[in-house]
Amino acid sequence: MTMPSFRKIFVFLPAIVFLLSPVSVAFQMEPLPNQFQGLFDSEEILEITLEGDIRTLQRDRGSDPSNHPMKLHVKGEEVEEYLDLRVRVRGNFRRLRDNCRTPPLRLNFNRHPAPDHSLFAGQSTLKLVVPCQGDQYVLREYLTYKLYNLFTEHSFRARLVRLTYHDTENDRKSDPEYAFILEHINDVVSRNNAQRITRLQLRPEVVDQAAFLRMSVFEYLIGNTDWSIQYLQNINMLFLEDEKIYVAVPYDFDLAGLVSAPYAKPEEALKLSSVRERRFRGYCLEDLSVLEPVFEQFRELKPEIYKVITENPLLEASYINFATRYLDDFYDTINDPRKMSRDFSYPCNRRGTGNVVITGMQN
Repeated sequence: MTMPSFRKIFVFLPAIVFLLSPVSVAFQMEPLPNQFQGLFDSEEILEITLEGDIRTLQRDRGSDPSNHPMKLHVKGEEVEEYLDLRVRVRGNFRRLRDNCRTPPLRLNFNRHPAPDHSLFAGQSTLKLVVPCQGDQYVLREYLTYKLYNLFTEHSFRARLVRLTYHDTENDRKSDPEYAFILEHINDVVSRNNAQRITRLQLRPEVVDQAAFLRMSVFEYLIGNTDWSIQYLQNINMLFLEDEKIYVAVPYDFDLAGLVSAPYAKPEEALKLSSVRERRFRGYCLEDLSVLEPVFEQFRELKPEIYKVITENPLLEASYINFATRYLDDFYDTINDPRKMSRDFSYPCNRRGTGNVVITGMQN
């Protein structure tokens, strides 16, 4: 499948970017209630059914989709509830009918707040990531979020669900498929006592170095090149009030090599053969020894990283074998001085593509 040409590629020119004052570009999120934290504290897979005029909802894929009244039936081991809400289509690439058979959704509780005892109490809007071309890829992307949770609290939490559509207009139900609910950015901001930065053209160097290197090495680990600090492409930027530092919070991992979605292709400007080919997209480091503490964290977490993949009964054996080999290749690289120097000094190569900045989907 050929991806549509929605993305623009720019060469990063240091002269046009600048360091930021948090006062001038940030805003403080309102503290959120703590009741809803349980939504992301459990590993139990929720059974959810979305009820309403599903056909009309899924056909509303234009540039300005409407909110549609729905009901959400939620069932778990210790919870069962029916909630009123509004739902609309969201996204860019995955929203388009030519790319995905069902579009990603946004659950909106603002008009009908969930009661205090609800698992969804305190929520405003939530992203629901649904299958695009098979729910095995949703599972893989969900587990990628779980992998990054191992490294830092500056990450999105996710809750795996089994999703059924009940179209009440014709009383038809779909077969259940895996999907996941993604934590709202306000929650990430609140629990990290942070401000969210929304201005573009932010130099990567303004991000705390340890946090940036951890994030960029993780993106290298999973084979994801679809991100940039300068255009906040699949990145949320936070200013941590306690530490007085900037950190980058990545999301949208469906184009990662570890996920290997059938529609995933690398940006042409990066000159990669496939998304499974890794490319370190951090900035040029004159002294690669600053990476050693970062690599050490990856080594320490290696058993937990592998466990997320190898001990998950929902994954296919063939995928577990591939993912294990893919992770092995990463650890072989960071443990081999020659390979490590080759890959992680790439941004210093003036003839390479290390200075390419991805701006992302343009509406």
